[in-house]
Amino acid sequence: MPTINLLPWREELRKQRQQNFAIAAVAALALAALVAVGVNFYWNAKIAHQNERNARLEAEIAELDKQIEAIAGLERQRDRLIARMEIIEQLQRTRPESVYLFEQMVRILPDGVFFDNFTQDGRKLEFKGTAESSTRVSALMRNIESSQWLEDPGLEVVETSEEGGVRRSSFTVSARQVQQSEDEEPTP
Repeated sequence: MPTINLLPWREELRKQRQQNFAIAAVAALALAALVAVGVNFYWNAKIAHQNERNARLEAEIAELDKQIEAIAGLERQRDRLIARMEIIEQLQRTRPESVYLFEQMVRILPDGVFFDNFTQDGRKLEFKGTAESSTRVSALMRNIESSQWLEDPGLEVVETSEEGGVRRSSFTVSARQVQQSEDEEPTP
């Protein structure tokens, strides 16, 4: 005779499957949580590492900015020194010019002409003085024209006056000082 199993085996099988499913679901959730924690830890470590690199780069940039500022300061100082050197060289080149200029002032001065005042503004010269006659002022202008150190004579003012029976001409003459080239040897 056939035997019939009346035990609820299907319900036990269903319970066993539900239990296995619950265990698998809990294991999957635990594994998903573990993966999430691992990924979070990995990205936090990457972010921390990148922040460290950024901080190091910012420190290096700040150091380089200090060095750039120091270099810029040195360049400004070098430019100032170069400007000073150029001024000193120019003064050294033009140092004998004043001697030649005063020598030329003596050479261009005709008899009967006296300088009362002399001014120089850069290369522009202005002579004020008195002369025994206006022809002597003309001789002064011709002498300025023929000088190698002076050029462009210009008569500003001539006033003739009589003092104690003697005629005098007060004058103002302008001229320009010639700049000698560096390779040209000046001759008095």
